[in-house]
Amino acid sequence: MANITPRRDKNGNITSYTIRVYHGYDNNGKRLKPFTTSYKPEKGMTEKQIAKELNRFAVKYEEQCTRGYKLDNKQTFAEYAEYVIQLKERSGVKHNTIYSYRKLAERINQGIGHLKLNDIRPQHLNELYSQLAKSGLRERTGIAAARHLSSGETILAARLKSLDIAHKAVAQRAGVAVNTFANAVHGKNIAADKADAIAAALGESTAALFNVQKNMQPLSNKTILEHHRFISVVLAQAEKELLIPYNPASKATPPKVIAKEANYFEVDDIKRIRDCLEQEPIKWRAAVHLLLITGARRGEILGLKWNCVDWQNEQIYICNNLLYTSDRGIYEDTPKTANSQRYIKLPGQTMELLREYRRWQLEQQAAYGDKWQNTGFVFTQENGAPMNPTSLTSYCTDFSKRYGLPHINPHAFRHTMVSVLYFNGVDSISISRRLGHSKVSTTTDKYGHIMRKADEAAANCIADVIFDEPKEKNAKIS
Repeated sequence: MANITPRRDKNGNITSYTIRVYHGYDNNGKRLKPFTTSYKPEKGMTEKQIAKELNRFAVKYEEQCTRGYKLDNKQTFAEYAEYVIQLKERSGVKHNTIYSYRKLAERINQGIGHLKLNDIRPQHLNELYSQLAKSGLRERTGIAAARHLSSGETILAARLKSLDIAHKAVAQRAGVAVNTFANAVHGKNIAADKADAIAAALGESTAALFNVQKNMQPLSNKTILEHHRFISVVLAQAEKELLIPYNPASKATPPKVIAKEANYFEVDDIKRIRDCLEQEPIKWRAAVHLLLITGARRGEILGLKWNCVDWQNEQIYICNNLLYTSDRGIYEDTPKTANSQRYIKLPGQTMELLREYRRWQLEQQAAYGDKWQNTGFVFTQENGAPMNPTSLTSYCTDFSKRYGLPHINPHAFRHTMVSVLYFNGVDSISISRRLGHSKVSTTTDKYGHIMRKADEAAANCIADVIFDEPKEKNAKIS
């Protein structure tokens, strides 16, 4: 039974109670240090009320200690969240997930980072989600564009000329991608935090080089839900390690998110995109063509290497993923799951396009000579270096604007391939394998709306055949 000792002030009045729970002896027969906590009665409580509440508190504490809940009253959420992130990193969680965790933790810690693990209640989390839904939380984000001189040149470009410094060197110092830096120099919109980094690298104020438009929109429900999921991961680990009796996130009420249907292009749009691509440089034509034909992810296409192109069997082997984070830059990683490593069969036209592109790249390599970086990637920067994945997204956006096409993003081609296959009667298992999903249910859940439309089309087709008489037959009968 718990040992309860009153604590008194100098006048002999009881101010609080110390509660100790002993839990045996060590191998040398020495009593182990007890679990200890304290209880302080609220003002105005009667002796009977204090005795009842003290007994309830002591019994609950002893039960927690017996079950293994060694309560750490000093560890805050921020401290424990960092421990969990490091734990996940050591266990092999992918770097882009770790990077995302740290970004989420920055905003979460502003709200509940100071709270001790044992003090966190569902109400604290619900209040945090309410705060995240208010406008103004994106104050440090937004878009920025370099200011222009009267000559039309950007102030940033002029500043770089005066310093006689290479763009790549400044980009590396600022910790931004080279293509992002190039966009900034040419006056295109970039993220406000990237503009801050570039200005700092040049020893200038952001206002001197850029016009910044702050984003005051509240966070979306989807983004708030991402914060909730990370909090749940942290507190689930605390519950697993018996630091808390339950996970408060499991009893909180995050905002609901209505899943959006995957967007895909109609047949007419695909034909327009295909025709417009014929006027584009061979590298971009081949990259977008592979996105559409394979349904592979953006990073998987840019992570493809020539030694994974099987010319004889007309297929490619997806086993590499090219990613970018500001702390690491461009880096390689394995695909999301074991099933994501897969062979994808390609039509003869695609193989011929790759051969044409390969010949062009070899000419580029010869032109660059010793300056060419022989990385082995199929799609590279001009000097052979790996591409930042965002550059493919930027190209698709600019491409769609140039030709007045529907908005294009790389992932839309993945959805489009799925729709083409479903509408042409390909089964879910084959489609799932081509996508690299670990489970067929992932495919059917994500593309259920496309499956339903394909089924409706099939039903109409059957009805046309069975119930509608051909016009030629009607003519003969009449």
